[in-house]
Amino acid sequence: MISAVVFDLDDTLYDEIDYCQSGFQAVAEFLVQFSTSPCISDAYTCLWKHFAAGNRTRTFNAALDELHIAYDDNFILQLVELYRTHHPTLRLPPESRDLLETLHDRYTLALLTDGFLPAQRLKIAALGIRTYFQAIVYTEELGRQFWKPSPAGFEKLSDILNIPPEHMAYIADNDTKDFIAPNQLGMLTIQLRRPARLHTDAADHPDAQPQLRTDHIAELPSLLARY
Repeated sequence: MISAVVFDLDDTLYDEIDYCQSGFQAVAEFLVQFSTSPCISDAYTCLWKHFAAGNRTRTFNAALDELHIAYDDNFILQLVELYRTHHPTLRLPPESRDLLETLHDRYTLALLTDGFLPAQRLKIAALGIRTYFQAIVYTEELGRQFWKPSPAGFEKLSDILNIPPEHMAYIADNDTKDFIAPNQLGMLTIQLRRPARLHTDAADHPDAQPQLRTDHIAELPSLLARY
């Protein structure tokens, strides 16, 4: 019987692309002082163009080259830090809030998320969801080596909640890393495939496949009720 439901954050409870857009907007506003163009939208459009084209590792470098802004490694690191520490403009989708309201009365809710601090904390604050969860584990606090697919975060949540993994469900989006550890621990795993999700690569690990899948967040309560 499922008594605790654990959520991933990015691309599960909201669209991560919204965070990316918010971060690039913050960077664009900063870059205006270094550009011959006074228009913030020019810098934002350039950043977003390279990111949307699939450049996820050198977005800033490519955009700065196109904008003719001189930079070095330290300047790139400054932009990365600004992106990760900006206060994001995010809105929790109404269907996500409805889900949390519904499940909050039926299960113990928790959150487990990878990602850099303080970015993940700032996302949660912007979304206004902290009060729904009895426990939150930021795997970054455990150490980078304990990001998913490490089982460490799931084991920590099990200890905090005093609920064995076989009585827990994990809802997430990325089948290349999210479900390996909870599957091995005996948790129920459910993939929520949001239409705008960033990570769509197929998994090749034998334990990577979720036990259940859905494209509709409103179906989650009925899926959980089966168990």
